[in-house]
Amino acid sequence: MALWRTNGYANTTVADICRAAGVSRALFYFYFPAKEDVLFEVGLLSTRAAQKTVRSLLDTDYDIEVVIAEALRSLERSMARNPRDLIVETILEGYRHEHRILAGDERNDIDADMFGELFAKAQSDGKLAAHIDVGHLSHLAGMHVSEGVRHWASGSFGDRPFAEVVTNDIAALVAGYNMRAN
Repeated sequence: MALWRTNGYANTTVADICRAAGVSRALFYFYFPAKEDVLFEVGLLSTRAAQKTVRSLLDTDYDIEVVIAEALRSLERSMARNPRDLIVETILEGYRHEHRILAGDERNDIDADMFGELFAKAQSDGKLAAHIDVGHLSHLAGMHVSEGVRHWASGSFGDRPFAEVVTNDIAALVAGYNMRAN
């Protein structure tokens, strides 16, 4: 990450990463098929930190929107430490990864579902209607997060905080699903 912050993503080579990490190129390629896979893993680390925030709040008398907001604030703090062009590259690599999964070129055994656990617990606790497909709802919320990150990083939100804008979007989505009849 330090190399990418200093040199930019495009100007940082696998050789640069290996030198900085003190590992051989062979070891690098054992764990990562390409530089882009490191970028994808970095994105997963931020997602997992947000998932951890969600889990920590589910043991309380939680409010769905508050949990979403806290998870997104966690993600926003992580994003704020990096150049915006690197954040956009991370999102684009996530899209490319998803495309490879859909094409059958990669396995999908990575848990990158930020809100699935929240929505499942909320449904079992009666905070979400029983008819809601929580897996689908979580997928849609994840799409809002990805697109929100991309738009925030490109400056589309102006002075509005990422977490505030995307929390409002996801809260509206959840409310709409919760109000609909089967």
